[in-house]
Amino acid sequence: MKQFDSFTHFAGVDWAKDSHGVVVIDASGKIVEEITVKHTAEGWLRFRERLARYPVLAIAVESGQGLVIEQLLLSTATVYVVPAKNSAAYRTRKVSSGTKTDRLDAWCLACALRSEGNDWRPVEIPDELTQKLRLLCRDQVTLIGQRVMLLNQLQAALREYYPAALEAFDDWTAPSSWAFIEMFPDPSTLAKAGKRRWEKFLHVHRLSRPETYQKRMEVFARAGELVAGPAVTSAKAMLAKSLCEMLRVLQRQIDFYDAQIKLLFEQHPDRDIFKSLPGAGPRLAPRLLSEIGPDRNLFASAGSLQCYAGTAPVSYQSGQIHKVQVRRSCNKHLRAAVHLWAGLAAQRCPWSRVYYQAQRERGQSHACALRNLGQRWLKILWKMWQTGSAYEAAFHTRNQLDHGSWVLKINPT
Repeated sequence: MKQFDSFTHFAGVDWAKDSHGVVVIDASGKIVEEITVKHTAEGWLRFRERLARYPVLAIAVESGQGLVIEQLLLSTATVYVVPAKNSAAYRTRKVSSGTKTDRLDAWCLACALRSEGNDWRPVEIPDELTQKLRLLCRDQVTLIGQRVMLLNQLQAALREYYPAALEAFDDWTAPSSWAFIEMFPDPSTLAKAGKRRWEKFLHVHRLSRPETYQKRMEVFARAGELVAGPAVTSAKAMLAKSLCEMLRVLQRQIDFYDAQIKLLFEQHPDRDIFKSLPGAGPRLAPRLLSEIGPDRNLFASAGSLQCYAGTAPVSYQSGQIHKVQVRRSCNKHLRAAVHLWAGLAAQRCPWSRVYYQAQRERGQSHACALRNLGQRWLKILWKMWQTGSAYEAAFHTRNQLDHGSWVLKINPT
């Protein structure tokens, strides 16, 4: 990696859908070239040919399209990604009038890089295995979000014409709940089916547990007491069946992603570190690994990892006013994974459960308590990651005893 002091030229890229504006300045801040890059293979090839005259070049680009970043990295330049919020602040600082053009945005990025880039971190593409695992995990989260959206639509439709179905089933992510709608799409169909078909359905889908069986049979028996009109029932039943069919297709894709992620995760050299984390499980462990990556030099301390994950608060101090607030500028994919992991760790790890309960008793919200727990876990994970060691509950308990942890004082067991 080039030392920042060695750069002779700096470029800013304002990317767009069809073409991208580029402004190149020298070390004194003088504009030496302006380029419009067409978003085609030929356009990017010409762009790299023109930049070849600046062998020691740094490029700043506002965070955005992955393909743009990849094309920039194909050049010999060092690339820096600037958050959109910072990019807007640089423009406001340079042009207080509020003027905004593509050329101006690119020039502001180049000037900011020249004057402040020494403190920025250049883009480093992780190894292919980690990069693919990261992309698959992020895309799977997107698919899961789409499943949540469809589930909300399904429950909204049932609420309008089939409240008995909502009462009978709690978990609408289960395929058995979708199968019920497909077999008994409306209250009248359910009533005509009769008790024997109800029993057969529950038996086939393994829903005959004593604690729920009788309740469901009672709900089925009185499903016709509260129904919508024929027009609403017919239309919404069609919608409900359509949503169930889409959910099945989507679930197959999510399961396929699970299989591919598991395959890649098992090939990763750091897998044992993340597999050992209480509560991480087969879905969160790959997400945590892929977002943190394999580069041990990326986070010099546990604090830097905590800031990157968004668990470390942001301080605000002015005169006698001092407060902290949630960190918004962070890796949001990692923050979401840590939040889910902390919640599961609180269920499976004794000291995590005690810590979470203590936070709640102090008046912290559920989200804040999980964020604080995630902050503690990331400190542990950073050390594990640096030393390449898996989590051992007994070893951690000894450390807590050696340091006089207040968590053990609350619950010494």
